[in-house]
Amino acid sequence: QVDLVESGGDLVQPGGSLKLSCSASTLTLGNYAGGWFRQAPGKEREGVACISSATGNTYYTDSVQGRATISRDSAKNTVYLQMNRLNPEATAVYSCEARSAMCKWRWREYEHWGQGTQVTVSP
Repeated sequence: QVDLVESGGDLVQPGGSLKLSCSASTLTLGNYAGGWFRQAPGKEREGVACISSATGNTYYTDSVQGRATISRDSAKNTVYLQMNRLNPEATAVYSCEARSAMCKWRWREYEHWGQGTQVTVSP
């Protein structure tokens, strides 16, 4: 269900950075695996990163490895996605999702999600 809210999307130039935020008012995100997904027009939605609930382990898709960092601030009940060295291929709607079990790369397996925030990387 749509009970997460993303923010932080913006228009940036190639090489720039953005930090996306995901918050929830009815969920304690520390009890969930938190994932970031993105979908560009005409493309399949793909997993970007995930942070596990139990251990805080992080996982990244190959395309963002080394350029993205997912983190969670339990005090703020917020999951973040820091993205650096952005390129036009990163242009997409980014959404955060949460599930009560392990990280998964398929967004359909997540129980909670948001509407997404637009990231546009344009030269």
